[in-house]
Amino acid sequence: MANVQYYDVILKPVITEKSMNAMGEKKYTFLVHPEANKTMIKEAVEKMFEGTKVKKVNTLNIDGKRKRRGMVVGKTAKTKKAIVQLTEDSKDIEIFAGL
Repeated sequence: MANVQYYDVILKPVITEKSMNAMGEKKYTFLVHPEANKTMIKEAVEKMFEGTKVKKVNTLNIDGKRKRRGMVVGKTAKTKKAIVQLTEDSKDIEIFAGL
């Protein structure tokens, strides 16, 4: 496995209607590095966002979509999503505050 640091684990937040509704239950969705595991994701969230305590992490591996350009068929890149649930006494994550 590659040497993945905590700041390389979280790539970007996922901003959809479903993920915004889950924020009421303190669940936040991120695109993460494909080789990151649940403990790496937990440590990265707690280090990057001060005052947060992670209760649970769920991960999803998403296969690339098939795309065609003329007769050439290919696939887009695989991605990995993480749904992070914070504890009740934890601070909210600020990047989602203005949305």
